[in-house]
Amino acid sequence: MSAAAQFESVTQVFGDFTAVDDVDMTIPAGKLTTLLGPSGCGKTTSLRMLAGYTRPTKGRILIDGTDMTRTPPEKRGLGMVFQSYALFPHMTVAENVAYGLKLRGASRAERTARVEECLALVGLEHLADRKPRALSGGQQQRVALARAIAIRPRLLLLDEPLSNLDARLRVQMRAEIRRIQAETGLTVVLVTHDQDEALEMSDEMVLMRAGRIMQQGAPSEVFGAPANRFVADFLGYENFLRTRDGLVTVRPEHLLVSSSAGADGLSLPGVVADVAYRGVDLLITVVARDAEGEVTLLSDVRADGAPSVTPGDDVVVSAAASHLISIEN
Repeated sequence: MSAAAQFESVTQVFGDFTAVDDVDMTIPAGKLTTLLGPSGCGKTTSLRMLAGYTRPTKGRILIDGTDMTRTPPEKRGLGMVFQSYALFPHMTVAENVAYGLKLRGASRAERTARVEECLALVGLEHLADRKPRALSGGQQQRVALARAIAIRPRLLLLDEPLSNLDARLRVQMRAEIRRIQAETGLTVVLVTHDQDEALEMSDEMVLMRAGRIMQQGAPSEVFGAPANRFVADFLGYENFLRTRDGLVTVRPEHLLVSSSAGADGLSLPGVVADVAYRGVDLLITVVARDAEGEVTLLSDVRADGAPSVTPGDDVVVSAAASHLISIEN
């Protein structure tokens, strides 16, 4: 798989704060890569360095194999969509989309054709003459995407593009961005703090913490085999316990609660601490003891097949060996 961009021992220091710490990273060409992690983990700083808005303190950034570390943003051939969309309020939708093409000296005929093509791609050709203030948040985001795509960038960079949308629109736009990426074959790098967004949209996930990469790979690889406790916790495993073989984790939906010993793998006696009904499922909190002492475990089961338990009941929590994942602390 060819690389669209590479970070080689990249570090970014702001005063006494190290935002990105000696990162090596490869962005595969023609894929959608997400930079994922909590606030302050270095994902946005990494995106800004890739875009050229911030220069690394040390290390190199290569785009299509060429060292672009000191190349200004306007000469990198990248498209970027900011969290705020940054549309020009005095311009129409069509004029916004054509803006980058005009700066690059494209002819009027070429601008007209490309604007029509890109607005059709995002389904907004009927709004070409509107001003941004007359559009919904989702429509404004589509315009920002069309503008970024119009210049036919080497890479399309998206900085938390869905954070300003309501839950329904976020789900809709995840599918739209994936569709656009698939249809155009663009290399896309998307920054997000939302693990569901990253799992659903990514070809490649890069999970960061405190300026370092904790794990990189396909969503199924990262989700199925988290490298350490931070990755597992961030991806919603929630249950961590010590066994004779070390630290293991198990997802709440794989943890069973019953009155007697269950599957071969994990089987611990415990006491129900809480039962929370959520419609389709039931969350059962159990206090048990592992190899080191007291541990709180969470079981997520379908409500229509849930055991009849109440706080204070003695139970057994169990999980099949295949659902126990050994991890580093």
